[in-house]
Amino acid sequence: MHELVLHGGRVIDPDSGTDGIFDIGIDRGTISAVSAEPLDGHRVLDVSGRVVAPGFIDMHSHCFGIAGQRLQALDGVTTALELEGGVHPVGRAYERAAIEGRPVNYGYSASWAAARMHVMADVTTTGHPADVLFNMGVPAWQAEANTAEVGRILALLEEDLSDGALGIGVLVGYAPRVGPAEYVDVARLAAARGVPTYTHARELVEQDPDTPIDGAEEIVRAAGETGAHMHYCHVNSTSLRHLDRVHGLVERARSLGSRISTEAYPYGSGMTGIGAAFLEPDLLDRRDITPFAVQHLVSGHRFTSAADLRAARADGTGGLVFVHFLEEDDPTARDLMTRGLVFEDTAIASDAFEPLWRTSTYDDSRWPLPADVVTHPRTAGTFSRSIRTLWRETGALSLMEVIRRASLLPAQILSPSVPDMARKGRVQVGADADIVVFDAATVTDRATYTDTIAPSTGFDHVLVNGVEIVSDGEIRTDRLPGKPVRA
Repeated sequence: MHELVLHGGRVIDPDSGTDGIFDIGIDRGTISAVSAEPLDGHRVLDVSGRVVAPGFIDMHSHCFGIAGQRLQALDGVTTALELEGGVHPVGRAYERAAIEGRPVNYGYSASWAAARMHVMADVTTTGHPADVLFNMGVPAWQAEANTAEVGRILALLEEDLSDGALGIGVLVGYAPRVGPAEYVDVARLAAARGVPTYTHARELVEQDPDTPIDGAEEIVRAAGETGAHMHYCHVNSTSLRHLDRVHGLVERARSLGSRISTEAYPYGSGMTGIGAAFLEPDLLDRRDITPFAVQHLVSGHRFTSAADLRAARADGTGGLVFVHFLEEDDPTARDLMTRGLVFEDTAIASDAFEPLWRTSTYDDSRWPLPADVVTHPRTAGTFSRSIRTLWRETGALSLMEVIRRASLLPAQILSPSVPDMARKGRVQVGADADIVVFDAATVTDRATYTDTIAPSTGFDHVLVNGVEIVSDGEIRTDRLPGKPVRA
């Protein structure tokens, strides 16, 4: 007799290739049986006509609180990891999450940017992802570091790695004039500790002819020179119309034995702090955009001139903006987005962002979210949109392959340095009971740039460590079963 049985669903397990009707038995947070015959359970959920798949693992989530993770859970996410930006000190982030509770599993990389801000700009870092966001426009942290300063930065990263960080997040794209030697030093440290780096690449040479090094070349060279596993974050949004060249570099490096993993998301816009270096108005044409492509998240204001944008960047109060790199209704742009997602062994990762309260009183536990809360629509819709666009509407990938890229592949990217990830991304006996149950025919994203927090629909049940956090399509606000993921 199992604690819980999922009865009669179409089980898709990308690791074994299983695709058939099975019962799933769950006990003590673990999958205890996968059976073609009916199983007995203290509680039985009839999931006939639904897909039963491994929970989605988001390698690129900036949702560090309860509210954002609930939005992600309604999109099938059972593990949300802050890897690109990371945090410092990492131990404090894990402590905070454990005290507050989280609806999904969580984990963090060591933040090169936060360590740099502490050393170069005397920023007090609290282990909160917002440390980086709020100080992104501070020039001092982006300055060239001397040998002693680099040593202090690396020492802070080592401390975080010793405290369970899942690798090193490197936002070099936000400090594009930092010397390439420092980047290699960081990669060398990652290689020595057996963990990946997660890089927001600096500008490509086509975008900035004066860049110290082409952003894609930098990742490829560091992988070859140090032997580190280099993870290339949102390769779609940093490469844009130069995507094919970047993919070619990655392919050649892989063929020579370098370990370079990639990720992408199914949207034509990014979101970042208005102080980001690449949003300098005089540089926008290098990305084939104008100030009008930059839209203030909270106010909805789209900047009408370089002077308008420059004044907002100089304000000093920061703020988040959408950056509309590609027009999603344009067929050429959609083709480019698809190529970014279907490239060999590219993980689906959202770059989800923590919801922001515009006028109502902040309450991270409040659900449903107030209408004035905003974020990027990819927070609520990345994985359902991927199923809809890549499989159901275009057939660019099979349903099995979309699920693989959302679950098993991220687990495999991480498991060499994070052994516990070998228990995730699978529907097999002994695997963690992180499971999604959804209607493949109807599952879809609903969030837009005007209604950014509209939850996805079609996910009937989402289990984290065997506990339902989504039941009959609704969030269970009384449950916070997420556990830490640590190296």
